[in-house]
Amino acid sequence: METIGFVGVGKIGMPIAQNLINSGYRVVGFRRSSLAEFEKIGGVPARSAADVGAAADIVFSCLPSTAALDDAMQGPQGLVQSARPGQIVVELGSHPVPDKTRQIAPFQQKGAKFVDGEVSGTPGMVSAKKGVIYLAGDAAACKAAERVVAGFADSCLYFGEFGAASRVKLVNNLLVAINIAATAEAMALGLKAGVDVPLMIKAIATGSGGSTQFGIRAPWMAERRFQPVQGPVPALQHYFDLIGDFADNVGVATPILDAVIPLYQRFIGMGFAGDDVARMVDVIAAMPRSKS
Repeated sequence: METIGFVGVGKIGMPIAQNLINSGYRVVGFRRSSLAEFEKIGGVPARSAADVGAAADIVFSCLPSTAALDDAMQGPQGLVQSARPGQIVVELGSHPVPDKTRQIAPFQQKGAKFVDGEVSGTPGMVSAKKGVIYLAGDAAACKAAERVVAGFADSCLYFGEFGAASRVKLVNNLLVAINIAATAEAMALGLKAGVDVPLMIKAIATGSGGSTQFGIRAPWMAERRFQPVQGPVPALQHYFDLIGDFADNVGVATPILDAVIPLYQRFIGMGFAGDDVARMVDVIAAMPRSKS
């Protein structure tokens, strides 16, 4: 049984680990908080990121911040401490490209490869193996990682040079933010339209106005299903500055994203931070109709 490592077994990492275990891999994992749930699904807990690296030739990580990334990679108990020739480390979390790029050299000095990875999909999509995995960087390392990715995702795309996966994720999440707000606006209107709401949702989801976000969240909005949280607004807001910096660097305007960012700020201000982004329908419904 092949051993795969995972550092950062959280909202996305847990369903990835579960799918890997279901696919016949032994998964050794570490996170800074409790590993009890990870053990329950059959995972093997490790005491540190370095211990995870010592147990596996291919290690995935999904870390929430640059500080967590630096510590898990280059800290005193980080993966680089146990890195060795031929080892592959794939970071699936979203960070500024320079912050990911600076992880390459320390692993390279040990003969290991660090890969730029991203996940497109909610925890539910990832659990169902419907998340899309983006990879970029060393071609041979990405090819080797793809074999394992097949154990937890039906779709894996290689984007070439390091950093390209991160940039595509920013383009993706620009659309996620816009589409959620657009879905909420459409549903706020549709819920007052006096029509068969489930049939309306079916018509739109399968018609020209549909989107992945509409298909997922329109039913939740209609049913007021805001728990359990699949996508929290604070996690989406994490991307706004990253997208803004990227857009500034390449010289592209983002007027639609700029228009919806205040809606997410209003969402937090209304005390909805603990609910799924589907509650954006309440934010829209509470706003007065503007004549401008």
